[in-house]
Amino acid sequence: MTRILFTLLLFMALLRPAWAVLDITVTQGLEGALPVAVVPFLRVAGSTPPPVDLAGVISSDLARSGRFKPYPFQDLPARPGRAEDIRFRDWRLLGSEYLVIGQIEAVGGNRYATRFRLFDVLKGVQLSGFQFVTPASGLRRTAHQISDIIYRELTGEPGAFNTRIAYVTEFSGTGNKRRYVLNVADSDGYNAFPVLESGEPLMSPAWSPDGSKLAYVSFEHKKTSIFIQDLARGSRQRLSAFPGINGAPAWSPDGSRMAMTLSKDGNPEIYIFHFASSRWQRLTHNAAIDTEAAWAPDGKSLVFTSDRGGTPQIYQMPVSGGRAHRLSFEGRYNTRASFSPDGKQLVLLHGDNGNFRIAVLSLETQDFRVLTDSRLDESPSFAPNGSMILYATVKGAANILGAVSVDGRVRQQLAVEKGGVREPAWSPFQ
Repeated sequence: MTRILFTLLLFMALLRPAWAVLDITVTQGLEGALPVAVVPFLRVAGSTPPPVDLAGVISSDLARSGRFKPYPFQDLPARPGRAEDIRFRDWRLLGSEYLVIGQIEAVGGNRYATRFRLFDVLKGVQLSGFQFVTPASGLRRTAHQISDIIYRELTGEPGAFNTRIAYVTEFSGTGNKRRYVLNVADSDGYNAFPVLESGEPLMSPAWSPDGSKLAYVSFEHKKTSIFIQDLARGSRQRLSAFPGINGAPAWSPDGSRMAMTLSKDGNPEIYIFHFASSRWQRLTHNAAIDTEAAWAPDGKSLVFTSDRGGTPQIYQMPVSGGRAHRLSFEGRYNTRASFSPDGKQLVLLHGDNGNFRIAVLSLETQDFRVLTDSRLDESPSFAPNGSMILYATVKGAANILGAVSVDGRVRQQLAVEKGGVREPAWSPFQ
């Protein structure tokens, strides 16, 4: 019975309806988040007004991390644009520990020079400062880069604001027929654009290590195939269209190989495709269902889902072949695992009493923690800095995306204007 349930969940999950700019709401942040003041950037006299409010983007980035508490612009005691204009006493009285100021200047050719500085208010010293020259179309990216610099300076960890996410939306087209769209957007939901639209389901987007391509599963012609899409050129190639299942593509860390699930030999097994030699390598040989492979950061092993022990659990196996050993033992249902960027944790989907929630497993201590309290979560994906986990979930009757910090203390909801969204995948660093 468990095997039948696992099989049904595997394929029903692929087809479950979902519903393309994302609206991000922070539903839970850290208690004692660091107070920071981000001052609207000073526009140099005579410069063309920029099309982007850089300070607004930076403030929003820091706020949605859950670790910072930016002040509303109307509460700021002053709006300095140069270091010599700062009166640190005013900012200490406000209670701000850090201060961000900047200038923006049109420099011709539809380009802007952006300068920013980060100050420690208590010490009255500058911590960081950079200048960027950017076309107008790249100003949001510049703001995300500044946010990343601030995040690293104040936390010691890399920021992931200047990254992208892929996700699938669904809507009713002509004649009320379902249309599916594979989208890519900035990490804050802006600059969304459709990569592909289809009348058949699209699923399992997976980023190449350099962020230039997406692999995904398409149900075109009423059968599964794995495609690779070049995001810059807009071209795509079909990698796998064997009879039966073609699913769960996963790039190796160096981009030279791709793991996937195929049933071309009669049973769902893990295979690896070697791009240089066009060689197929069958990794698993078991009567059970083996699926959802994910690479270890060193590229030497894979984790995957298998019911070879009677219930769906997570196993690990060397890519050179050999014996698979079980990693998950908490409960009777653990699937869809992937490694944290440092390789020390797994994020996975944990089933318990009919609920499916996001959990993390420490590979060092075996500590197992459930991070969410929702009912039907799926498709967890680590941010490239390992700080947050993006996933799909259900809220009421709507399919939305959620994000939760690895300690469970910061939570976000991401929804589209109409319908729902699912199958998220966080990009690597740009």
